[in-house]
Amino acid sequence: MTTTARTSPRFPGAVASIAGQVEERLATLLAGERARWAAVDAGLAAPIDVLAAFVAGGGKRLRPAFCHCAFVGAGGDPSDPLVIDAAAALELVHTFALIHDDVMDGSDTRRGSDAVHRQFVNEHTSARWRGEPRRFGEGMAILIGDFAFVYADLMMRAAPAAALAIYDELRIELCVGQSLDLVGTARAVADPEAARRIATYKSGKYTVERPLHLGAALAGRLDEFAAVLSAIGLPLGEAFQLRDDVLGVFGDEEVTGKPVGDDLREGKLTPLVVIATERATGDPEDEALLQRLGASDLDPMEIRALQELFIQTGAVADVERTIESLVAEARAALAHAPLLGDAREGLEDLAAYVAWRDR
Repeated sequence: MTTTARTSPRFPGAVASIAGQVEERLATLLAGERARWAAVDAGLAAPIDVLAAFVAGGGKRLRPAFCHCAFVGAGGDPSDPLVIDAAAALELVHTFALIHDDVMDGSDTRRGSDAVHRQFVNEHTSARWRGEPRRFGEGMAILIGDFAFVYADLMMRAAPAAALAIYDELRIELCVGQSLDLVGTARAVADPEAARRIATYKSGKYTVERPLHLGAALAGRLDEFAAVLSAIGLPLGEAFQLRDDVLGVFGDEEVTGKPVGDDLREGKLTPLVVIATERATGDPEDEALLQRLGASDLDPMEIRALQELFIQTGAVADVERTIESLVAEARAALAHAPLLGDAREGLEDLAAYVAWRDR
């Protein structure tokens, strides 16, 4: 059964150019850092190389795209190096979050390849180094995430105070969301409000709303645009995370680059889980199946059974309707936003992409 409302759209051409500029900026930065630190110790090339490969190895560049659209829409020069650096900073913060997230969740795969910590676990094991491979691998991954976090700060050095305040808030909210996610998963309580808070703070705000605010702040017009950009960004950010939840359960592994069912093995608290849990009450078999959420040994047959349960209880249909409603809300706000240039078209296309993408 199809779980998405429509064919997955392509990444919007109107904002694709920012992705290339960000990638070029990051490649230049990391090449310079590699040369600098490899001259101190040849072994220091490895973490920079892994970081550079991770940055170059995929990613949708959504946060840079939203930032750039708001910047141009607020009257900024699209070729201004300031917005390119800020967009690169957003991509590095995202890299930091993903690398650390894989350590926290124990996920061995990212973008179809070994997660960063798994690469170093494998290296330690094959080289028969001293100590515990897992601790070494996770330690190296944490450090590489830290490199990304610090380099992101370097990219923001020239930003005005208003933009730095938004950037700080974005990073704090990201940490808040990750904390809510960890606690929600551990408590295993099907609380709809908690699930929505996780969706808002772990991904929604830092993927859409805050990058939009950052773009307007860089253009010096945050006060004028903050409210309308929130009206666009908050519902669109929530739609983004809901699509992420659906892909985590039903996505094509060859497209998403993550094993199907990883979110179920981790026991993530999502609206899909909350709705299915509420509606399965009274059926012993369904309740027993839901009790298996969070089990690392959840097998393919159980994952298929959970997928069917999410469909049969109407959880998938409800989430799809919510995504439709959230996108409509964001588009209604966008229709009245006083944005300049191609920003409106870019955001319209991005709205469709984040809601109905397949990865």
